[in-house]
Amino acid sequence: MTDHKAIFISGGGSGIGRATAQLFAARGWFVGLGDVNAAGMAETAALLPTGASSQHLLDVRDLAQWRRATDEFVAASGGRFDVLFNNAGIGSGGKWDELDPAEADRLIDINFRGVVNGIHAARPHLKKTPGSAIVNTGSASGFYGTSGLSIYSATKFAVRALTEALDVEFTPDGIIVRDIMPGFIDTPLLSRVVPGSNETSRDRVMAAGLEFTPVEQVAEAVWNAIQGDRVHTPVGKTARRLAFTMRWLPGALRKRMKAATGQGSLLGSK
Repeated sequence: MTDHKAIFISGGGSGIGRATAQLFAARGWFVGLGDVNAAGMAETAALLPTGASSQHLLDVRDLAQWRRATDEFVAASGGRFDVLFNNAGIGSGGKWDELDPAEADRLIDINFRGVVNGIHAARPHLKKTPGSAIVNTGSASGFYGTSGLSIYSATKFAVRALTEALDVEFTPDGIIVRDIMPGFIDTPLLSRVVPGSNETSRDRVMAAGLEFTPVEQVAEAVWNAIQGDRVHTPVGKTARRLAFTMRWLPGALRKRMKAATGQGSLLGSK
């Protein structure tokens, strides 16, 4: 087994995945990139040191593809699998009556089933690498059910619960399980026009005075998560405020959410 640590990142072709790949590669890690977007993976790989990465075409909904990708990654990394970063996900929303059931299924399959598949495929390799870890990308929407993002929010609650359960269950194998829970990341989701208005979700976030969390800050949170004891890591001011309010003032948070229902609130979107 090589001395260079290795991380596999689903959704490595852009955004948080790309920023995390750059950070870990800069710190001497070998990086496996998994994504449905081959061009995006190639762009990410071009930003990394020569020979420091491998690319694996991956639809996270397909367990067979996961198993192929993780096997290929271990062969390329010299036998190591120190961290699985279950990052691939999508964001879409709308009020319940506006959400296409097929889109709801897609959210569930990618955001939750994809995480489960990744753990199934990576676990045998993680068990062979001492001190290994799993990091799942959650969301601040996993702290409190978010109106207008009900299915998305539910998938992030599921990721949070899975993280908690497996961090305990995998203790005998020496595998820690963590999640990161970012607030607003400036992604195409926020370009969606809010129904019944001429505003995008991005406009609403900015008008509310809420901040966008840079992807580099999220990547640093992934690094810190595998070093520490905290199971859930809120990332960004919005996520930290929501976590605090949910813990200490849940009734006030519920009233605030209800008051914002008619205004297209998207608290905690990824």
